[in-house]
Amino acid sequence: MEIKKSLASLLAIAMLAGCSSGSAATSTAEASAAATDAATAAATAAADDGSQTKAAPAETGSKDIDKLTFQFVPSKDADVIITGTAGLDQLVIDEMAKKGYNIGSVDISVGTSYEATGEALAAGTIDVGWLPGGTYALYSDECDVILTATRNGLSNDSTNPADWNGEANATKKDGPQVTYYRTLIYATPSEYGKKLAEKVNNGEALTWDDLNQANWGVMNVSSSAGYIYPSLWLMNNYDGKKITDLDHVQTLDSYGSAFQQAAAESLDIIVCYADGRNDYEAAWTLPTDQQDDTGKQGMGRSDSIWNELNVIGVGDKIYNDTVAVTMANPDIYNTEFITALQDSLIDIIGTDEGKQIFSVYSHTGYQKAADSDYDIARAALKAVDEN
Repeated sequence: MEIKKSLASLLAIAMLAGCSSGSAATSTAEASAAATDAATAAATAAADDGSQTKAAPAETGSKDIDKLTFQFVPSKDADVIITGTAGLDQLVIDEMAKKGYNIGSVDISVGTSYEATGEALAAGTIDVGWLPGGTYALYSDECDVILTATRNGLSNDSTNPADWNGEANATKKDGPQVTYYRTLIYATPSEYGKKLAEKVNNGEALTWDDLNQANWGVMNVSSSAGYIYPSLWLMNNYDGKKITDLDHVQTLDSYGSAFQQAAAESLDIIVCYADGRNDYEAAWTLPTDQQDDTGKQGMGRSDSIWNELNVIGVGDKIYNDTVAVTMANPDIYNTEFITALQDSLIDIIGTDEGKQIFSVYSHTGYQKAADSDYDIARAALKAVDEN
């Protein structure tokens, strides 16, 4: 609870201030090793001090539930998520019925922010939430993870940013099933963004001054790919400096907004999960008065997103998204219900219809999870908070 309060308040306040320095980047390999070592040590300490002990679920609860409430975080536009998950409600009702549960209805919504969904789970105003690992870690004393998503790995997993750029390096979602993803730091096609991309593609290291002069777009402070791990990337490459030390930062409400502003050249750098360009590839070159097949608004660019949105930094691996349940409702937070819902969602995503529904989040499977799986995410939050 203290980590959540400290992070939410101190980081929000610190966003108002910034400072600059001129330190050159360390190697990506050294940074990755440092991040892993530091996170592992902090996670071990967190586990040792017992701060994450939580009440165990009851054995059973009511098998008759009038309404089950699901909420997704707005990692994509809300209308895209609602459209993409259409039909999930009935699938859940049918699968839970096979396991002895009578669910009257399933209400599906999208939170106004990552934190809003975490707070709703904590308060018990929703029953089940789809949370990134960082958001779960922030609220994990008030909700409990039941599933971790798996996804198709990408065709590219290089830690060299230049290896991600250009049509020849366009990523495909055809890798093996993985339980992690990465954040990427992208230079936009703005005049200054192009200068940053040129340096990286020529094998030159970016300095802190290079990055500090740029206009950045980031997500809210609990977003793994949109804030926490980009901040860790800065910390490990630029002498402990992080997002709060940058002079020109905007907090955006969604990745859709980030890509729209990138296309409009109103930002120089955005941060997003590694397959973000796949998700916005079609919309990038559509006229602004058209939408792609998933409802994303066209962005009016003439060249491909692979040529125009260049990777300038590669973050460390992030443990995949969670499905978490509230601890405030005893009919939800009990062993029988949790097991039934775990099995139901695993069964659903194993069908063609289920795969199509959860493709909106790039989820291709689910596996049962434990709270301790996210000790590293809690350590990452602590590192961002304390440094």
